[in-house]
Amino acid sequence: MSVMTMDWVRVGGLSDIPRQGSRRIAAGHMTIAVFRTDDDRVFALEDKCPHKNGPLSQGIVHGDCVTCPLHNWVIALDTGEACGADEGKVARFPVRLDGDDIFLSFPSGEGR
Repeated sequence: MSVMTMDWVRVGGLSDIPRQGSRRIAAGHMTIAVFRTDDDRVFALEDKCPHKNGPLSQGIVHGDCVTCPLHNWVIALDTGEACGADEGKVARFPVRLDGDDIFLSFPSGEGR
């Protein structure tokens, strides 16, 4: 039986991301969008809408959601799931704040 360990990697500071905005992080073969809400909560999702792979990092952050810029799908930041009648889910990553520092958790070896 193998046990998967998680590595925490510092990806920037809270002040690097505008409120209701995002930043992109390269992580191996994928890009991760790190979002900051108006009340300074931080979420991380793969930067790919489940509908047509639109760049969620270029979407509009509102409340706990982001709206994809391509076809207006709304994705919940806390679950990565499409909202309303739309169906689909995007990968999400655990986030930890330590003061101003933002850390993401990746399976061992994935975030470097």
